[in-house]
Amino acid sequence: MNTYKIAVIAGDGVGPEVCREGMKVLRQIEKLDADLHFEFQEFPWGCEYYLEHGEMMPQDALEILSEFDAIYLGAIGFPGVPDHISLWDILLKIRKGFDQYINLRPVKLLKGAPCPLKDVKREDVDMLVVRENSEGEYAGSGSWLYPGKPNEVVIQDGVFSRVGCERVIRYAYELARKENKRLTSISKANALNYSMVFWDQIFQEIGAEYPDVETDSYLVDAASMFFVKEPQRFQIVVTSNLFGDILTDLGAAIAGGMGLAAGANLNPERKFPSMFEPIHGSAPDIAGLGKANPLAAIWSVSQMMDFFGHEDWGRAVLAAIEQLLAEKKILTEDLGGTSTTAEVGDAVAALLKK
Repeated sequence: MNTYKIAVIAGDGVGPEVCREGMKVLRQIEKLDADLHFEFQEFPWGCEYYLEHGEMMPQDALEILSEFDAIYLGAIGFPGVPDHISLWDILLKIRKGFDQYINLRPVKLLKGAPCPLKDVKREDVDMLVVRENSEGEYAGSGSWLYPGKPNEVVIQDGVFSRVGCERVIRYAYELARKENKRLTSISKANALNYSMVFWDQIFQEIGAEYPDVETDSYLVDAASMFFVKEPQRFQIVVTSNLFGDILTDLGAAIAGGMGLAAGANLNPERKFPSMFEPIHGSAPDIAGLGKANPLAAIWSVSQMMDFFGHEDWGRAVLAAIEQLLAEKKILTEDLGGTSTTAEVGDAVAALLKK
């Protein structure tokens, strides 16, 4: 039997509600597959914890989490706690501390999902964005000089190391080769004359090792336009931390909305646990009302199963989500339905059983 220890950080707002449904799906998988067992341990970390303890999570949190096979995250952020504190003191601390340098975000239009684009077929929106997840514009390097004075200056550095760029670009090439798909690099070398010129150079260098992989390179502004006008151009996308963050939210908008947007933060070498999460916010305005859409959180369960090597269950979870969307009977308000968060989770679990 394969036993997986999962640390659950449900977090803030709707986080506990959507995490509950993802765990419900994992327990259903466990019932249906005698070879799988999941052990959950929940941690009350997040903004509420910060308001009580003055920190988003304990000082030894990474040491505690290192004993787990995966981290399942709900949502982080709540009024009263500045966003940069909630981001840096838990999300980025885990991503950087556990060297989760690959961020995988599927942008896939499932059957039945709403799409705001005109005359776009379902198969036109089917890409996987490989986002650099540990440095770049989110490295936290910079200076704040002469605060409060007329000559005040703020410098935010983008940090691009050869190791950091090579490993994420190589991961994307390997993925494109494995899936026999086209790889697109997105940068901004015409304006960022150091970091993005360096990125483009490494993309070409690594590409020489993969002559069988077809590639494109776009500037981020052009890529943003093509995401909307011609999304079928993209299959596997590799880009920097900041560009990946922005483009995947745009991708979520064209593939059904943030309620269907999942993300995986991976340490491919498995030296540390990887983290799986919906990428929507904590939505405090609807917290506790049973209105939150749990499908993104459940989609991240699919990603977790893929990473554990149980791709059959990953596909089964995604198929259940798609069937639910196609039937349009049990959906939350954001997708035009009237069902509760728990009812949607129950329906996905029931479809897995069938």
